[in-house]
Amino acid sequence: MLIAGNWKMFKTPSEAASFCRALRESIGDVGNVDVAVCPPYVALANAIAELAGSEISVYAQNVHWAENGAFTGEISTGMLAELGAAGSIVGHSERRQYFGETDETVAKRAKATIDAGMKVIACVGELESERDANETEAVLARQLAPIVSEIGVHERLVIAYEPVWAIGTGKTASPAQAEDAHAFIRSIIDVPILYGGSVKPDNAGELMSQPNVNGALVGGASLDVDSFVSLCAAAAVVA
Repeated sequence: MLIAGNWKMFKTPSEAASFCRALRESIGDVGNVDVAVCPPYVALANAIAELAGSEISVYAQNVHWAENGAFTGEISTGMLAELGAAGSIVGHSERRQYFGETDETVAKRAKATIDAGMKVIACVGELESERDANETEAVLARQLAPIVSEIGVHERLVIAYEPVWAIGTGKTASPAQAEDAHAFIRSIIDVPILYGGSVKPDNAGELMSQPNVNGALVGGASLDVDSFVSLCAAAAVVA
């Protein structure tokens, strides 16, 4: 089971260092749960330095498919690897919504990360209007198709199901809704599948106890050390 904290555009390098020191001191034994934090680019080096020698991994929030080139504002797998990052998120719904990410570019980013020997968390999920129109499975199948084509089942590939209507809204998919979506995803590609969407310490246990839910991609609840530690502990109970 994997619990990954996506900090989004929060925490300066010094704030990240303080957080990671506190996390390392307070995380304790979480059994079979793998823990990762995903800071902004400028805080990656600080997080990696503070967590060196611990069981906690550090992922980036995005990565480009080219090793280098005229791609202003982008970061390559080689740059991340030299820092010591374990991998990257790709295809988060906010990247799709605000920055023109497509199903195809998500797959290209994911493949480049895998090819570089790193781990990747590739995000998929439907809009509220798509769920209301009973299009969830069609949307997931469409988003997954390029990933399956480019990579297929791979030991370093993780899928994160994040219903867009549950991200930062306070709404959370019910355990049954999460399980149904995860089971559908697994019918297409059998890799670990995280749930993302307003995961908190008080709902993590029930969500993580679903048969096809293999962890969580956590947003707001990962920004506070005590909250994140509590969430990891809740996952450890059912892992």
